Amino acid sequence: MLVEFNNPNGLVKSGENLYELSGNSGTPAVVAPGDSRSQLVSGALEQSNVDLAEEFTRMITAQRGFQSVARVITTSDEFLQEVVNLKR
Repeated sequence: MLVEFNNPNGLVKSGENLYELSGNSGTPAVVAPGDSRSQLVSGALEQSNVDLAEEFTRMITAQRGFQSVARVITTSDEFLQEVVNLKR
């Protein structure tokens, strides 16, 4: 179904590429493809909606967090090994 709005900028963003009806968007008008200024293109590819800089930042943050946790585990393992050695 193809729907047009009087004010498409009035739609409320509810996800990365999802929008919801709002009072500012107006009432939806169902139209047939080709009968309006909108069009459907079969088999067309969309441009990527991924922000590479943001995703690289998230990846680096996750990697640094993993490295920190790995260091904590290594340090606690060494500490426990020293405790076991002191007990002997």
